[in-house]
Amino acid sequence: MKELEGIVARLERGDVPLEESIAIYTRGEALKARCDALLKQAEARIERITLGADGKPTGTTRLDVEG
Repeated sequence: MKELEGIVARLERGDVPLEESIAIYTRGEALKARCDALLKQAEARIERITLGADGKPTGTTRLDVEG
């Protein structure tokens, strides 16, 4: 994530030559895709605690997250 932030900062400054801009933009896209994949994996592991009528925990169910 830190590398991706550095790439964005460099591109926003606008002082990077065109060829290098293209290369670091491509690297940024790959990093973004990797971060998205890691986030989806983490979301898939999250569970929600289910409660009974008395308010006490009865178990867990998979958390529904929209992608």
